[in-house]
Amino acid sequence: MKNVQISEELFVAIMRYFMLEQEELLPQIKQGLEKKLDAMVMRELYTKYKTAPTEEKEKARKEYLDRRGVPESFRW
Repeated sequence: MKNVQISEELFVAIMRYFMLEQEELLPQIKQGLEKKLDAMVMRELYTKYKTAPTEEKEKARKEYLDRRGVPESFRW
C-alpha cells in the first residue's frame, strides 16, 4: 500500500470537519481531494508513459497529453 501526502491546510480542514463538525468545510475538502486525485492520476499516467512496453507507452502518452490539454497540433 502506498502513502499519499496532502497539504497541511487540507489535513486541518479534514480534522476540523470530523472533530469539530464544521460542515461548511466540506466544499473545500472535496476540492482539495479532487485536486489530489487528479495529480495522482496524472503521475500514474506519466510513469506508465515512461516505463511501459512500447505498445502501452503510446496509449499512456496520448492519454496523459489529452488530460493535460495539449492540442493535437502541438504534439510530436
